[in-house]
Amino acid sequence: MPVLLAHVASTLFMVGMIWTIQVVHYPLFALVGTEQFPAYEAAHSSRITTVIVLPWAVQGVTTLLLLLAPPDGLPRPLIWSAAVLAAVPVVVTVLASVPAHTALGSGFDAAAHARLVGTNWLRTAAWTAHGGVAVAMLAVLLRRG
Repeated sequence: MPVLLAHVASTLFMVGMIWTIQVVHYPLFALVGTEQFPAYEAAHSSRITTVIVLPWAVQGVTTLLLLLAPPDGLPRPLIWSAAVLAAVPVVVTVLASVPAHTALGSGFDAAAHARLVGTNWLRTAAWTAHGGVAVAMLAVLLRRG
C-alpha cells in the first residue's frame, strides 16, 4: 500500500502542476516582453524542473514497482492503464515540449509557443486521466480492506 499511496500522491501533484502550467503559466509566455523573453524562458525551465523532478520521478518509479509487484487484489488493467498514461507525458515532453522550449530559448516565437501550448494538452489529458486511474486503484484496495 505505501507504493500505491506514493503513486497516488505524486500523480495528483502532477495533475495539479500540469493544469497550472497549461491554463496559467504557458499562456502568460505571450505577455513577456521580447527583450526579456530569453532570460524568462531560461528561468522558467530551470525553476519548473526543480519543482517537478522529484514527484515525476516518484510517479515513474512507483509505476514500475506496481507493474513488477502489484498489490494483491489490484486489477492488472488498472496498473497497465496507469503505465500507459504515465508514458504519454514522457513521450510528448521529449518529442514536443523540449523542442518547443529549445526554440523559445532563443526568443519568443509565436509558432513555437502555439506548438508548446497545443501539444501540452496531450500531457494535461494524460495526467488528468492518470489521476483518475490512480484514485480508482486506491479505491479498489480500500474497498477490499
